[in-house]
Amino acid sequence: MFSTNGLIPSGSDDMHKDCERIIFTEQQLKSRIKEVAEQVDQLYKGKRPLVVGILKGSIIFYADFIRHLTAPVELDFMVVSSYGSGTVSSGKLKIKKDLDNDVKGRDVIIVEDIIDSGFTLANLKALLLERGASSVVIVTLLNKQERREYDIKSDFNCFDIGDEFVIGYGLDYDEQYRSLPYIAVLKASVYSGE
Repeated sequence: MFSTNGLIPSGSDDMHKDCERIIFTEQQLKSRIKEVAEQVDQLYKGKRPLVVGILKGSIIFYADFIRHLTAPVELDFMVVSSYGSGTVSSGKLKIKKDLDNDVKGRDVIIVEDIIDSGFTLANLKALLLERGASSVVIVTLLNKQERREYDIKSDFNCFDIGDEFVIGYGLDYDEQYRSLPYIAVLKASVYSGE
């Protein structure tokens, strides 16, 4: 486990060296995710929601989140993207893997790593409601409010962050850094080519 002072561990490999600073440690993440999961759990007493993880970024958050739920849940996943290999949304929603389950008449919990412009989640929520979901609740690990372009917000959010490009704990840059146990700011030199 790493300290909360935002310093990169000494003797770090290349992944760690690409981090400008740590903003949330492994312990901070686990503690806050447990709190949020307990709040969500209260909402679904006596219900059996479908918990939809948005792959790949939410996978670590999703696993930690569902472990704290006591309500009987059904699990499903989607691969939905608006980024590709860049750092800015393309503005086009791509569904690469759809749900295996029918959402008609179901309470759906979307678990997403980050809400940025809001494009992906606004379109995804509308799609699931159009398919007949009884309710759609959004749970996010990170909220980047100053980048919001669409009228959408998470119902439950773990942390607010500024307009910085973050990696770790499932979040990536060009499919790298997902396995870092913390969330850190990626050095601009990594994606700017400097």
